[in-house]
Amino acid sequence: MYVVRSEWEEHYADGRGFRLLGDDERELLARRVPAPGGGGRALDAGCGKGDLALFLASAGYQVDAVDFADSALTRAREEHGGVPGLRWLALDLEQDDWAELGEEGYDLIAMRLVVPFLKDRARILHALGERLRPGGKLLIITPTVGSVPVEKRGIALDEEEIALIASGWERCTREDLDGLAVLTLQGPCHSATRAVEHRLPPAGPAMTAACAVVTDAAGRVLLGSSRRGHLELPGGKTERSESFEAAAVRELLEETGLVARVEDAHVVAMLADDGRGVPRLSAVVRVTAWSGKLSDPEPERFAGWQWYDLHALSCLGEVFAPSAQALEAVWPGTIPGLPPVHRYPVASEQPPVAGEPAEAVRRRTRMAQRVIDGGWAPSASVQEALRTVPRHRFAPEVSLETAYDDDLAVVTRRDRTGRATSSVSAAWLQADMIEGLDLAPGACVWEAGSGGYNAELLAHVAGPGGRIVTSDIDRTVVHRARRLLAEAGSGRVTVVHGDAARGLPSGLVPRDGFDAIVITYRCRDIAPVWRDLLADGGRLVLPLDIRGYTRSITFQRDGNVLNARKFTHCGFVAAQGEHAHTTPVVDLLDGELRLCFEDGPARPVDGLEEALRGPRSETATAVTMGPDVSFGSLQLYAATTLPGFCRLAVPAGCETSVATIAAGSDVPALADGGSLAYLTHVRTRQSEVREERRWEWFVHAFGDQGDALADRLVSTVRAWDQNVRSDGGPTEDPALSVHPADAPDRLLPAGDVVSTPHGRIVVQWPGRDALLPALGGQKAVRPAAGEGA
Repeated sequence: MYVVRSEWEEHYADGRGFRLLGDDERELLARRVPAPGGGGRALDAGCGKGDLALFLASAGYQVDAVDFADSALTRAREEHGGVPGLRWLALDLEQDDWAELGEEGYDLIAMRLVVPFLKDRARILHALGERLRPGGKLLIITPTVGSVPVEKRGIALDEEEIALIASGWERCTREDLDGLAVLTLQGPCHSATRAVEHRLPPAGPAMTAACAVVTDAAGRVLLGSSRRGHLELPGGKTERSESFEAAAVRELLEETGLVARVEDAHVVAMLADDGRGVPRLSAVVRVTAWSGKLSDPEPERFAGWQWYDLHALSCLGEVFAPSAQALEAVWPGTIPGLPPVHRYPVASEQPPVAGEPAEAVRRRTRMAQRVIDGGWAPSASVQEALRTVPRHRFAPEVSLETAYDDDLAVVTRRDRTGRATSSVSAAWLQADMIEGLDLAPGACVWEAGSGGYNAELLAHVAGPGGRIVTSDIDRTVVHRARRLLAEAGSGRVTVVHGDAARGLPSGLVPRDGFDAIVITYRCRDIAPVWRDLLADGGRLVLPLDIRGYTRSITFQRDGNVLNARKFTHCGFVAAQGEHAHTTPVVDLLDGELRLCFEDGPARPVDGLEEALRGPRSETATAVTMGPDVSFGSLQLYAATTLPGFCRLAVPAGCETSVATIAAGSDVPALADGGSLAYLTHVRTRQSEVREERRWEWFVHAFGDQGDALADRLVSTVRAWDQNVRSDGGPTEDPALSVHPADAPDRLLPAGDVVSTPHGRIVVQWPGRDALLPALGGQKAVRPAAGEGA
């Protein structure tokens, strides 16, 4: 059996081949995996000199034929080079980046006489399964052990191995053909990880053990296939007075052949649970360096050892309970739904552990370039941080493709209702907020709302002389951030637990205050302590929710006033703790519609449901827009200038025939008892040319006072169009400042005031010289003669 690439190169270079594709196989393939109507895409993984690839192309597939032996591909091109629909690719599926395969997916992935030679069989089959299109099939053709001589056992699979491959798929069809097993697999290749115990209880009144967590140069974790039918980490019981670190190193050598020093073994957590009625204390030992060649010294206990991607840890099937808990302890969030265990993190001095696949580097480079091209990261320091800090290592539960999607936030924690409470924000938004901080080398920064990745970006931008403090209200998030920073951080980030609205322990605050503070959760108020802990002239960047509309705003401190310097439309998880807020709402028409009141308690709407069932008036505003005009500016304008403002929403998953509002969205509205008016837009010009398409703002109204409410909305839209939008084009941001809650009107600049428990937000829109009357928590003010600016 060949075990290295050079042997395969020599094999094909000498003119030798492999078992030819017989007529019986051709007939079976034509019957089991015909090309979809109109053709389909197929991958021949391990194509050799191309017999199967040629057949699939003749059957109507567009075929990517890959092999790691250049000599095999040379022969394939010579023999079949002129065949249309065939692409020959040199690729080692176990070692190389799969970039050349593209992202389009395949209707068929075929592996003929290949699977027995894979070292990391489970990982490769899982990754190939993720490349299948909906309804796609994975075809495996392999010799069976009973059909080959003993000396060729390595080229075949036994029944246990075949059953393991088939597990986790929705459908598996098997046919046997002249010593070959032909498996056709369909459906998700994910079998949820389940913690299991050994069938026999451990001996003795109690036991102590160590689990060794080891990763390779690509950051994949080592697991063994136990003869008991599950996966497990290297490890076992301690012997006599042996330390947990020494036990992990010894078991690693005995079970896998890998060599590690005790100095490179670090206890990162202790797990206390019950193993079939016997108390059990297991040490989670992170091995940060090792040498040697992976082997299987105990074949009577293990069928073999393989390296597994971290994002696949949630779909491993059965895993020995202490091993599953140990994996979750090292990479929190990777295996949800495990049974409860007493976990005690240990504050060890574990050094960071290097290791990532080439695909991660490629995707990170592409993500960074997209963010840069979008204009979100103009500074060299932020650009370099995006290219350097391994984002995927702070979101180990998702694929590399998901982790490095520059427009996607990765949710890392949800509450019991399923609402996201913590996430790794979209890369463009993180870059934009960090740019707003305007960090100099050596800066001291506080990040409120942790996760690890953003803090490490900040550490990279601030440089070796910088200092980063990141905090979170959720202990689970704090633990996760500490663990992931220990794995992949610079060592320049301090993680603490606490409600950011109450500040930080004094020992963590620089004498002159922080140079910058960034808040990474949605806030309706600005805590006074944030201003107090910020150096004068320092920057505060946070997602500020102003009457239901969130903007990431960069503020600069000027004494007791925070002046806005930049606005970015965004969305963030909601605040918890002291800053938590619940918007008063009124459900209408059995939940079909919802009124959201942002400036205080819900107002009476008696008779409104009856009005909604009645006639609707429509008023055109004569204000139009093209495809690139943001609705967000008008929303914020209405929210901050209209007394009695509220939002009319259609909850996600609902449909309504009463209002022209998409499910899961909302629009500006005014409500007065049994009357309502809301703002919407209607397409007035359709065109195949995108730039020629047009929409017009309309106001829909219901009830006796609906027309009067509609007039106010129409006036608001026209004022916005005249003063905020430049010649029907881009919109201007308002001047905005935040003042202490006790600041008197005479000291405020002219503008619309939105009051919060801890501050007075003054919004100054262009053209707002004649201010509308104010109600509720909103107040319009004008400075006294000679005061303000």
